[in-house]
Amino acid sequence: MTLTELKYIVAVARQKHFGHAAEACFVAQPTLSVAIKKLEDELGVTIFERGGTEVSTTPLGAQIVAQAERVLEQTAAIKEIAKQNKDPLAGPFRLGVIYTVGPYLLPSLVKNMIERVPQMPLVLQENFTVKLLELLRQGELDAAIMALPLPDHGMMIQALYDEPFVVAMPKDHAWAERDEISAAELKTETMLLLGNGHCFRDQVLEVCPEMARFSTTGDGIARTFEGSSLETIRHMVASGVGLTVLPAASVADLHSKDGMLRYVPFAAPAPERRIVIAWRKSFTRQAAIEAIRQTVLACTLPGVTMLSEDASAQ
Repeated sequence: MTLTELKYIVAVARQKHFGHAAEACFVAQPTLSVAIKKLEDELGVTIFERGGTEVSTTPLGAQIVAQAERVLEQTAAIKEIAKQNKDPLAGPFRLGVIYTVGPYLLPSLVKNMIERVPQMPLVLQENFTVKLLELLRQGELDAAIMALPLPDHGMMIQALYDEPFVVAMPKDHAWAERDEISAAELKTETMLLLGNGHCFRDQVLEVCPEMARFSTTGDGIARTFEGSSLETIRHMVASGVGLTVLPAASVADLHSKDGMLRYVPFAAPAPERRIVIAWRKSFTRQAAIEAIRQTVLACTLPGVTMLSEDASAQ
């Protein structure tokens, strides 16, 4: 039995798919499948039920996977213990960031980190929330900056800032000169959204649930397009395809009259999201977490409200 095999069965249990688990572990599927079969033969049990479109865990397999998760976490803790006598601010820090935060926070964060803590270079990875949590559990990341709510995670969390949403539209739209817009009004518009997997998409759908129906009647969204990034969607809005909802930090100047876009705030209470930093409970470089938190709070992000240390993550 090896730690690699334990990592593989945990990945399959979470992904419910051998191919996706292999991608998550950065190995070929045959390599992962052979390793798991070897472990099953060694233990004399069946961990996974094969067949159908989704792989399921047997009752005994679920117990084995749960224990494997604990072993992997403790293994990561051993590595952290070895670092305890060293400077927690010395050496690379592996930080994950969700796609809808990275482009707007990272330029300022990286610049400030170089000035404040030059001995702790950031190794960055942008990804979806689910993938970042997976990498955190596996010890591949030290911490991740994400938006609430998070799926069941078992991580330590500290709030960073609250970020309201704004509506983006072409400069010649009828609403371009308005002071505010209600969420209910969006249901009559052609809306552009991020594709599945982006937590920001889910948060926007909470603001205007009519978008989820892809309605073609006057009672709902006329049409809904999906894009792969906020910047792609921003350019589509500028070309007149429709409207979109953006996080405030992505808008450098809410009142700018230059260019092809106009931005209008939501009417109070404006929808918003809370951005947090998450890390494993066993992670021992607390000074490094605090250094990143303080640096985030020192960043200049338009429209956001930075939160103090005692702010609730929820």
